[in-house]
Amino acid sequence: MDEAGKNKLWECYAKTKSPEIREKLILEYAPLVKLVAGRLSMYLGYNVEYDDLVSYGIFGLIDAIDKFDNMKAVKFETYASLRIRGAILDQIRKMDWIPRTIRQKQKKIDAVMKEIEASTGRMATDEEIAEGLGITRDDYLAWQSQMKITGLVSLDEYMQQGSDVSHDGSRHTTSHFEAPEERVELLRRSTARFPNVEVDFSDELLAAYAKRRRARVVVKGLRAVSDFEQEVQMAVINRHLNPRLETMFLASSEKYTYLSSTIVKEMARYGANLGDFVPREIVDDVNRRMREMEGKEG
Repeated sequence: MDEAGKNKLWECYAKTKSPEIREKLILEYAPLVKLVAGRLSMYLGYNVEYDDLVSYGIFGLIDAIDKFDNMKAVKFETYASLRIRGAILDQIRKMDWIPRTIRQKQKKIDAVMKEIEASTGRMATDEEIAEGLGITRDDYLAWQSQMKITGLVSLDEYMQQGSDVSHDGSRHTTSHFEAPEERVELLRRSTARFPNVEVDFSDELLAAYAKRRRARVVVKGLRAVSDFEQEVQMAVINRHLNPRLETMFLASSEKYTYLSSTIVKEMARYGANLGDFVPREIVDDVNRRMREMEGKEG
C-alpha cells in the first residue's frame, strides 16, 4: 500500500475507530514487527527464538496503533518501532531471572580471561583468573557455580549498544536453521509417517494465514504454566483479528515439560545424545547444523 493509501486508512481510523480498519492497519504494519524482531534477534542469538520475538512485538504494534496521533508530525513507523521494541524487551525481561550481581561477576571474569589470554597466548588457568580478580581460588570456583545458571545475554548491554531499526526491508534471523525452507523440510520428514499432516510456511500473521486457508481451529501445545499466559494473549489477539478462529491448548507429556529448542541446541553443542529429545529422522541434521554454526562462530 502506498503512502496515500496509508494516510487514508489513518484518517478513517481516527474518525471511526473501526475494528475493521484497525485490523487492516495491523496487517499493513506487520512487516515492521519482523524488522524490529530481526534487529533484536541479531543480538540475542539462539537464546530467544525469532518467532517468539515477533509474537511479543505484535502486542507493541497494536498498542502503537491504539495510541498513535496521526495529527502530529511523527512517522508512524518511528513511533511504532519504539513501542514494538519496548514490548519485546519487556517480555524478555520477564523471562530473565538472573540477578544483576551475577551478570557483573560474569563480565569481570570475561575481562580478566581476555586480558590473560591476550598476554600469554593461551587459555587462562583458574589460579590466574582468581589472582586477576583479586579473590581466592575457592571464591572464584564459587563464582563459577553461580555462572552455571546464566544463559541469556544482557539486555542492558543491548540498550547501551543502541537499537536503531534497519528499514531496508530485509529479514534478519539467527536461528540455527536460518532458511524457512530448511525448517519445513525437517518438519516434513519428521511427520512423514502421518498421512493426514501437511507442513506449510507463511510470512503472514497466523490469523491472516488461517483466514486464507479457511482454518477455524489452531492447536497449540503447552509445556508448563509459564507458557499459558503468553499463549492466551496470542489467542485473544488472533480471535480479534479473525473472529472465527478458535485456539485449542493441549498439555504436553510430563517428559517434555522441561524441553525447549534452546535446551536442545545447548545439548547438541556439547555433543549430547539427542535421540530422546528430537525426532529420530532429524537427529543427524540437528547435529550437523550445530557443527556448521560452531565453525562459523569460531
